[in-house]
Amino acid sequence: MAISFDNALGIHQYAVEARVKRAEVLANNLANADTPGFKARDVDFQAMMQRAHESVSGFQMEKTDEAHMGISPSGEAGDLLYRVPHQPSVDGNTVNTQEEQARFMRNAMDFQASFQFLSSKFSGLTKAIKGE
Repeated sequence: MAISFDNALGIHQYAVEARVKRAEVLANNLANADTPGFKARDVDFQAMMQRAHESVSGFQMEKTDEAHMGISPSGEAGDLLYRVPHQPSVDGNTVNTQEEQARFMRNAMDFQASFQFLSSKFSGLTKAIKGE
């Protein structure tokens, strides 16, 4: 019997991928904190997880009429949104360095948690294969 990694690992693999993508976006924001006119961005983590859940569970929305809007797959530009600034700077930059650092650290902690869940899934699979 073949092992389906989507069924065995659940949504944890997608959570790790989404956390990595968010870390890249947040790091890009921090790197451009002094760039005039740069607009801070972030990913829609909830939407990414919803699509991942739909793909794992097998229940997906489908387009049944020509007037329906299309659904973009996970990881496309639809997940990348602009952040509305509390107080944009005079040069048009919308990055708040302290908030970005806090978001980056929170994302790093969430990544660790997702990675530990994924690691425990692999550990369980290894024990099952070994018959322990």
